[in-house]
Amino acid sequence: MLCMCADTVSQSIGRFAPSPTGPLHTGSLVAAVGSWLLAKTRGGRWLLRIDDLDRDRCRTAFEDDILRTLERFGLLWDGAITRQSGNTAAYAEAFERLRQCGAVYPCGCSRAEIARIASAPHLGEEIPYPGTCRAGLPAERVPRAWRLRTQGAMVTFDDLRHGRMTHDFANSGDFVIRRAEGFFAYQLAVVVDDHLSGINQVVRGDDLLDSTPRQVLLHHLLGWPLPQYCHLPLVTGPHGGKLSKRDNTVSLADGRVAGQESALLAWALEFLGLAVPAALQGAGCNALLDWAQTAFSWELLPRPR
Repeated sequence: MLCMCADTVSQSIGRFAPSPTGPLHTGSLVAAVGSWLLAKTRGGRWLLRIDDLDRDRCRTAFEDDILRTLERFGLLWDGAITRQSGNTAAYAEAFERLRQCGAVYPCGCSRAEIARIASAPHLGEEIPYPGTCRAGLPAERVPRAWRLRTQGAMVTFDDLRHGRMTHDFANSGDFVIRRAEGFFAYQLAVVVDDHLSGINQVVRGDDLLDSTPRQVLLHHLLGWPLPQYCHLPLVTGPHGGKLSKRDNTVSLADGRVAGQESALLAWALEFLGLAVPAALQGAGCNALLDWAQTAFSWELLPRPR
């Protein structure tokens, strides 16, 4: 079993990493506020990264709107903004390190082929890979992707809110880290991104909890320190599903929320376990954030169900 714990650090360096494929919504606001609080209550830094790996769906207009929205809520980042689109050379270098040590292999299987033969429980929405090309690419095949050899590892890590988490890769199989066209998968990209920026605290929504074992394994294989993880409760829609980027936007472009910044921020703080005092009801965003820095603790976060 591979058991990895975050290193003890003197200063927290957290981040918020939205994708500019749509405006921020209330779930995004909770993730931004939660990551900001966990960094700032420890006297740390809060960085902003634009996750624009999906070039077909990312739009400059959405990025601009995200930046203005964060500023409107008083969520000001430290240092320069970074973008995944500027890190492709680093992704290639990390991939080559994995290839040189035999940790990756080419795979010629399509999703339809994998679905026909896969039967094990799977991680998130991805079909588990049965290992067809692990021993070598059949002669008649061409690579569709490169996969990481997980070797059936059992990965254990600690999450501030969920506690100790364990994942058995024997149930989910080897996963894609690079497409044949050269595009790098999110799992590798985000590990490299965080390493480049010195991120030691990753705070995000529960929808990404299933991705964490893969990222933990990549940190281990690349010999990089593991950040501290905290996965926040999700803001759900009226029927309990995850919010889409069209639901409950907090964007400047949505006239329905103009002038409601303080009320929305107070709601986000209460969602994260902070009871905003009556004296601050109706206060501006900066006053709310100043108070929250002194009142917040991760122990106040709602417990997992």
